[in-house]
Amino acid sequence: MNAKTKTPQVEDVWEDRTVGAEEEHVEVAPDISAELDAALDLHPISIRLQRNLVENLKALAQLHGLGYQPLIRQILTRWVDGEVKQMIAHRANERADKDPLPTAMPRANKEKLKKAA
Repeated sequence: MNAKTKTPQVEDVWEDRTVGAEEEHVEVAPDISAELDAALDLHPISIRLQRNLVENLKALAQLHGLGYQPLIRQILTRWVDGEVKQMIAHRANERADKDPLPTAMPRANKEKLKKAA
C-alpha cells in the first residue's frame, strides 16, 4: 500500500514538470533535428557577430519566448521581405514614370490627363 501512495506522487512531479524540465537536461534528437531542418528547408551557416549584439539578441529572444537563432532568422526574413517589396515598388514606379498611362489610350487623351495632373 505504501508503494501505491508513492507512485502517484513521483509521477506527479514528472507530469507537472517539477523535475526533469531543466534546459541543461534537454537535447533535441539528431534525427528529429535533421528532419526538422529538411522540412523547413534550413541551411546552416556560420556568422561572426559582435558579442554585445549576440547578448542583446539573446535578451530580446528571451522576452519573446524564442531562442536567439530563430529570432535572428525572423529578423533577417523580415528585412529581406521588406527590401524585396521596396525593389518591386521602385521598379513599378520607374515603369509608371516612363509610361504612366495605358498604351491603348489615344495620345491626345494622354496629353490632356498629363496637363490636368
